[in-house]
Amino acid sequence: MQVCLLASGSKGNAIYVETAESRLLIDAGLSAREIGRRLQVIGAEPERLDALLVTHEHRDHCCGLGPVARRWNVPVHVHQATHEALPGVGKLPSTVTFDSGDTFRLRDIEVQTVPITHDAVAPTGFILSTSAGKIGIVTDLGLATRLVADRFKGCRVLVLESNHDEDLLRDGPYPWHLKQRVRSRHGHLSNNEAAQLLRDLHWDGLEAVFLAHLSETNNTPQLAEACARGVLEEQGASSTQLFIGSQNKPSDCFVW
Repeated sequence: MQVCLLASGSKGNAIYVETAESRLLIDAGLSAREIGRRLQVIGAEPERLDALLVTHEHRDHCCGLGPVARRWNVPVHVHQATHEALPGVGKLPSTVTFDSGDTFRLRDIEVQTVPITHDAVAPTGFILSTSAGKIGIVTDLGLATRLVADRFKGCRVLVLESNHDEDLLRDGPYPWHLKQRVRSRHGHLSNNEAAQLLRDLHWDGLEAVFLAHLSETNNTPQLAEACARGVLEEQGASSTQLFIGSQNKPSDCFVW
Protein backbone atom coordinates (compact mmCIF):
# COMPACT_ATOMS: atom_id res chain seq x y z
CA MET A 1 0.00 0.00 0.00
CA GLN A 2 1.18 3.52 -0.70
CA VAL A 3 0.12 7.17 -0.71
CA CYS A 4 1.77 9.93 -2.75
CA LEU A 5 1.05 13.55 -3.61
CA LEU A 6 1.71 13.62 -7.36
CA ALA A 7 1.24 17.39 -7.33
CA SER A 8 0.04 19.82 -4.71
CA GLY A 9 -0.50 23.57 -4.94
CA SER A 10 -2.54 26.29 -6.61
CA LYS A 11 -1.42 25.24 -10.12
CA GLY A 12 -2.47 21.59 -9.97
CA ASN A 13 -3.34 18.79 -7.55
CA ALA A 14 -3.43 15.00 -7.75
CA ILE A 15 -3.07 12.27 -5.12
CA TYR A 16 -2.33 8.60 -5.73
CA VAL A 17 -3.44 5.84 -3.37
CA GLU A 18 -2.67 2.16 -3.91
CA THR A 19 -3.90 -0.79 -1.87
CA ALA A 20 -3.64 -4.53 -2.41
CA GLU A 21 -6.51 -4.48 -4.92
CA SER A 22 -7.11 -0.82 -5.86
CA ARG A 23 -5.35 2.09 -7.51
CA LEU A 24 -7.06 5.43 -7.03
CA LEU A 25 -6.40 8.94 -8.26
CA ILE A 26 -7.90 11.74 -6.20
CA ASP A 27 -8.24 14.82 -8.42
CA ALA A 28 -6.62 15.40 -11.79
CA GLY A 29 -5.33 18.96 -11.81
CA LEU A 30 -2.52 18.30 -14.31
CA SER A 31 -2.55 17.19 -17.92
CA ALA A 32 -3.05 13.48 -18.57
CA ARG A 33 0.45 13.33 -19.99
CA GLU A 34 1.99 14.84 -16.84
CA ILE A 35 -0.08 12.69 -14.50
CA GLY A 36 1.01 9.61 -16.44
CA ARG A 37 4.63 10.69 -16.27
CA ARG A 38 4.50 11.30 -12.52
CA LEU A 39 2.79 7.98 -11.90
CA GLN A 40 5.60 6.27 -13.76
CA VAL A 41 8.17 8.20 -11.69
CA ILE A 42 6.81 6.54 -8.52
CA GLY A 43 6.54 3.13 -10.19
CA ALA A 44 2.77 3.16 -10.78
CA GLU A 45 1.00 2.36 -14.05
CA PRO A 46 -1.72 4.76 -15.22
CA GLU A 47 -3.31 1.98 -17.27
CA ARG A 48 -4.17 0.20 -14.03
CA LEU A 49 -6.11 3.05 -12.39
CA ASP A 50 -9.42 1.79 -11.03
CA ALA A 51 -11.16 5.07 -10.18
CA LEU A 52 -10.77 8.84 -10.11
CA LEU A 53 -12.34 10.69 -7.16
CA VAL A 54 -13.09 14.41 -7.46
CA THR A 55 -12.99 16.76 -4.45
CA HIS A 56 -14.45 19.83 -6.24
CA GLU A 57 -14.69 21.54 -9.61
CA HIS A 58 -11.86 24.11 -9.48
CA ARG A 59 -9.46 23.82 -12.40
CA ASP A 60 -6.40 23.12 -10.26
CA HIS A 61 -8.17 19.91 -9.25
CA CYS A 62 -9.93 18.85 -12.43
CA CYS A 63 -8.37 20.35 -15.57
CA GLY A 64 -7.03 16.93 -16.57
CA LEU A 65 -10.08 14.96 -15.51
CA GLY A 66 -11.58 14.35 -18.96
CA PRO A 67 -8.32 13.39 -20.70
CA VAL A 68 -7.27 11.07 -17.83
CA ALA A 69 -10.66 9.34 -17.74
CA ARG A 70 -10.77 8.87 -21.50
CA ARG A 71 -7.13 7.91 -22.07
CA TRP A 72 -7.13 5.15 -19.44
CA ASN A 73 -10.88 4.42 -19.28
CA VAL A 74 -11.10 5.42 -15.61
CA PRO A 75 -14.52 5.66 -13.90
CA VAL A 76 -15.05 9.09 -12.31
CA HIS A 77 -16.71 9.33 -8.88
CA VAL A 78 -18.02 12.84 -8.27
CA HIS A 79 -20.67 14.68 -6.28
CA GLN A 80 -23.79 15.25 -8.39
CA ALA A 81 -23.61 19.04 -8.01
CA THR A 82 -19.87 19.05 -8.77
CA HIS A 83 -20.50 16.98 -11.89
CA GLU A 84 -22.94 19.60 -13.13
CA ALA A 85 -20.42 22.39 -12.42
CA LEU A 86 -17.37 20.76 -14.05
CA PRO A 87 -15.87 23.18 -16.59
CA GLY A 88 -16.09 21.54 -20.01
CA VAL A 89 -14.52 18.16 -19.34
CA GLY A 90 -16.33 16.56 -22.28
CA LYS A 91 -17.88 13.12 -22.39
CA LEU A 92 -16.59 10.74 -19.72
CA PRO A 93 -16.45 6.97 -20.23
CA SER A 94 -18.11 6.26 -16.87
CA THR A 95 -19.47 8.57 -14.18
CA VAL A 96 -20.73 7.57 -10.74
CA THR A 97 -22.28 10.36 -8.68
CA PHE A 98 -22.69 10.57 -4.92
CA ASP A 99 -24.27 12.93 -2.38
CA SER A 100 -22.57 14.53 0.61
CA GLY A 101 -22.09 12.01 3.39
CA ASP A 102 -22.50 8.97 1.16
CA THR A 103 -20.35 5.87 1.65
CA PHE A 104 -19.53 3.52 -1.21
CA ARG A 105 -17.12 0.68 -1.94
CA LEU A 106 -14.31 0.43 -4.48
CA ARG A 107 -12.90 -3.10 -4.39
CA ASP A 108 -11.06 -3.34 -1.03
CA ILE A 109 -11.66 0.32 -0.07
CA GLU A 110 -14.68 1.80 1.64
CA VAL A 111 -14.95 5.46 0.65
CA GLN A 112 -16.67 7.85 3.04
CA THR A 113 -17.47 11.32 1.71
CA VAL A 114 -17.33 14.27 4.11
CA PRO A 115 -18.69 17.74 3.24
CA ILE A 116 -16.19 20.54 3.87
CA THR A 117 -16.22 24.34 3.59
CA HIS A 118 -14.74 25.90 0.44
CA ASP A 119 -15.97 28.25 -2.27
CA ALA A 120 -17.10 25.42 -4.53
CA VAL A 121 -20.55 23.92 -5.08
CA ALA A 122 -20.08 20.73 -3.03
CA PRO A 123 -16.47 20.39 -1.79
CA THR A 124 -15.72 16.95 -0.42
CA GLY A 125 -13.14 15.30 1.77
CA PHE A 126 -12.57 11.55 1.61
CA ILE A 127 -11.86 8.89 4.21
CA LEU A 128 -10.56 5.70 2.61
CA SER A 129 -10.97 2.71 4.94
CA THR A 130 -8.77 -0.27 4.14
CA SER A 131 -7.77 -3.48 5.90
CA ALA A 132 -4.56 -1.71 6.95
CA GLY A 133 -6.24 1.42 8.35
CA LYS A 134 -7.82 4.69 7.26
CA ILE A 135 -6.45 7.36 4.92
CA GLY A 136 -7.95 10.83 5.39
CA ILE A 137 -7.83 13.38 2.58
CA VAL A 138 -8.98 16.87 3.52
CA THR A 139 -7.70 19.86 1.55
CA ASP A 140 -9.21 23.11 0.26
CA LEU A 141 -11.20 24.00 3.33
CA GLY A 142 -11.44 27.39 4.93
CA LEU A 143 -12.61 26.06 8.27
CA ALA A 144 -12.00 22.84 10.16
CA THR A 145 -15.58 22.18 11.24
CA ARG A 146 -16.63 19.95 14.12
CA LEU A 147 -17.73 17.41 11.52
CA VAL A 148 -14.22 17.32 10.03
CA ALA A 149 -12.59 17.10 13.46
CA ASP A 150 -14.89 14.21 14.34
CA ARG A 151 -14.90 12.19 11.09
CA PHE A 152 -11.17 12.28 10.40
CA LYS A 153 -10.15 10.88 13.78
CA GLY A 154 -8.37 7.56 13.81
CA CYS A 155 -6.65 7.89 10.42
CA ARG A 156 -3.37 6.10 9.89
CA VAL A 157 -2.45 8.56 7.13
CA LEU A 158 -3.61 12.18 6.79
CA VAL A 159 -3.40 14.42 3.74
CA LEU A 160 -3.99 17.85 5.26
CA GLU A 161 -4.05 21.32 3.75
CA SER A 162 -1.45 23.79 5.04
CA ASN A 163 -1.93 26.58 2.53
CA HIS A 164 -0.47 29.81 3.83
CA ASP A 165 1.48 31.61 6.48
CA GLU A 166 -0.75 34.31 7.92
CA ASP A 167 1.97 36.99 7.95
CA LEU A 168 3.14 36.24 4.41
CA LEU A 169 -0.44 36.41 3.16
CA ARG A 170 -1.11 39.69 4.98
CA ASP A 171 2.07 41.38 3.71
CA GLY A 172 2.24 39.68 0.31
CA PRO A 173 1.36 40.78 -3.23
CA TYR A 174 -2.18 39.39 -3.46
CA PRO A 175 -4.91 42.04 -3.94
CA TRP A 176 -7.06 42.65 -0.86
CA HIS A 177 -10.11 40.80 -2.16
CA LEU A 178 -8.02 37.69 -2.84
CA LYS A 179 -6.40 37.85 0.60
CA GLN A 180 -9.88 38.00 2.09
CA ARG A 181 -11.00 35.02 0.02
CA VAL A 182 -8.01 32.88 1.08
CA ARG A 183 -8.43 33.63 4.78
CA SER A 184 -12.23 33.30 4.80
CA ARG A 185 -14.32 30.41 6.10
CA HIS A 186 -14.58 29.22 2.48
CA GLY A 187 -10.93 29.69 1.56
CA HIS A 188 -7.86 27.77 2.73
CA LEU A 189 -6.31 26.66 6.02
CA SER A 190 -3.26 28.53 7.28
CA ASN A 191 -0.27 26.72 8.73
CA ASN A 192 -1.48 27.51 12.24
CA GLU A 193 -5.01 26.31 11.51
CA ALA A 194 -3.66 23.13 9.97
CA ALA A 195 -1.51 22.60 13.06
CA GLN A 196 -4.54 22.98 15.30
CA LEU A 197 -6.50 20.44 13.23
CA LEU A 198 -3.52 18.09 13.35
CA ARG A 199 -3.46 18.51 17.13
CA ASP A 200 -7.15 17.55 17.26
CA LEU A 201 -6.68 14.54 14.97
CA HIS A 202 -3.44 13.16 16.36
CA TRP A 203 -3.52 9.73 17.99
CA ASP A 204 -0.96 7.03 18.66
CA GLY A 205 -1.77 5.24 15.40
CA LEU A 206 -1.09 8.23 13.12
CA GLU A 207 1.90 7.15 11.05
CA ALA A 208 2.13 9.70 8.23
CA VAL A 209 1.04 13.28 7.57
CA PHE A 210 1.17 14.91 4.13
CA LEU A 211 1.02 18.72 4.07
CA ALA A 212 -0.82 19.72 0.91
CA HIS A 213 -1.79 22.74 -1.20
CA LEU A 214 1.06 24.99 -0.02
CA SER A 215 0.92 28.42 -1.63
CA GLU A 216 4.03 29.24 -3.62
CA THR A 217 3.47 32.95 -2.87
CA ASN A 218 2.20 32.98 0.71
CA ASN A 219 4.03 30.03 2.27
CA THR A 220 7.26 28.10 2.36
CA PRO A 221 7.83 24.39 2.96
CA GLN A 222 9.97 25.32 5.96
CA LEU A 223 7.21 27.34 7.65
CA ALA A 224 4.55 24.70 7.03
CA GLU A 225 6.80 21.93 8.28
CA ALA A 226 7.76 23.86 11.41
CA CYS A 227 4.12 24.28 12.45
CA ALA A 228 3.24 20.64 11.88
CA ARG A 229 6.41 19.28 13.39
CA GLY A 230 5.86 21.40 16.47
CA VAL A 231 2.53 19.63 17.03
CA LEU A 232 4.05 16.19 16.49
CA GLU A 233 6.87 16.93 18.94
CA GLU A 234 4.36 18.29 21.44
CA GLN A 235 2.43 15.02 21.16
CA GLY A 236 5.59 12.93 21.49
CA ALA A 237 5.03 11.57 17.97
CA SER A 238 8.64 11.35 16.86
CA SER A 239 7.92 8.29 14.71
CA THR A 240 5.16 9.96 12.64
CA GLN A 241 6.50 10.64 9.15
CA LEU A 242 5.94 14.12 7.70
CA PHE A 243 5.79 14.72 3.94
CA ILE A 244 5.59 18.11 2.20
CA GLY A 245 3.71 18.40 -1.08
CA SER A 246 5.27 20.13 -4.08
CA GLN A 247 3.86 21.66 -7.22
CA ASN A 248 6.72 20.53 -9.41
CA LYS A 249 7.33 16.90 -8.52
CA PRO A 250 5.78 13.95 -6.67
CA SER A 251 6.32 13.76 -2.94
CA ASP A 252 8.03 10.82 -1.37
CA CYS A 253 5.63 7.91 -0.97
CA PHE A 254 4.44 6.54 2.34
CA VAL A 255 4.53 2.77 1.90
CA TRP A 256 3.44 0.08 4.32
